[in-house]
Parts: sequence; C-alpha cells; structure tokens
Amino acid sequence: MISIIRHMQKNDIIFVQEIAKKSWHQTYKGIIPNEIQDRFLEAAYCSDRLLSRLEKSLFLVALLEESIVGFANFSNVVDGEAELYSIYLLPETQGKGIGTALLQEGIKTLPDLTSLLVYVEKENTIGMNFYQAKGFKILKEFDELFDGHLLKTVKLGLNIT
Repeated sequence: MISIIRHMQKNDIIFVQEIAKKSWHQTYKGIIPNEIQDRFLEAAYCSDRLLSRLEKSLFLVALLEESIVGFANFSNVVDGEAELYSIYLLPETQGKGIGTALLQEGIKTLPDLTSLLVYVEKENTIGMNFYQAKGFKILKEFDELFDGHLLKTVKLGLNIT
C-alpha cells in the first residue's frame, strides 16, 4: 500500500475536518462523551484554527489513491524539542503503515529535532500501542480536566538520534 505524504494545503481543510471527526468518534467512544468531543472538534478544527495551524506549524496529510486519509500536526522545534499535536487516520485505513509514514516524515522534516513529545489519553489503547511500538517512552501520567470531563493523560517522549 503506497501512500503519499505532503504538506497540507488550504483546500485540504474540509478533508482534515472529516477525518478528525470520524477518528475522534471512533477513538474516544466510551472515553469522552460525544457532546464534549463535538465541542472540541468544532473549536480545534474550525477552518480559521486549521489555517492558523497550517501557517504556523508543520501540518502533513497522507493520501491514498488520491484521497486524503490521514494527517499529522507537529509544533515547531524549540531547543531540539517538538510536540506531535495530533495524528489521525480514517478508521478503515489504520494499521496499514500510514500513521508510521506521517510520523517518520514529520521527524525527517523538523529541523534540529532531538526529542518528540506527545500527550495521549491513557484509555486510547490504539494510540498508546502505536507510540510505544515506535519507541516512545512514558514520561509521566496525570489527571486532566477536558471540558469538565476527567481524563488520564500520559506524556510520552521519543529521543531522536
């Protein structure tokens, strides 16, 4: 399965919004109430916010057979460190190496990167398994209020050599 990874463009926003919605609803079903998910998605993935993220950070999309099936958004590197803000794929395309390709391209593209951080909800077993399989190590766990809903968040880190 060959996927193409490229920088997000303005006309990709509608596809990124759809992927975010579908993957969030699948990933966080039973973990985060739907109404809280929807409020978050509306705020974090509105067109203005995505345009800002596109201009100010590394935002990659994955294409499969000319359709966008996933995305990854990374912070800029500060003192060798960056954060993976999000990486989401359409549920039916998970497990095919596309997430790995997005992660690898981000690591390769970020200048002077020595460590990459990501925050994952502890019950998000797909995410936790993915990151740990890629060599991320648990740095700390903490409780976090997410729109009034208590989550168990895990901070993971990957050393880039």
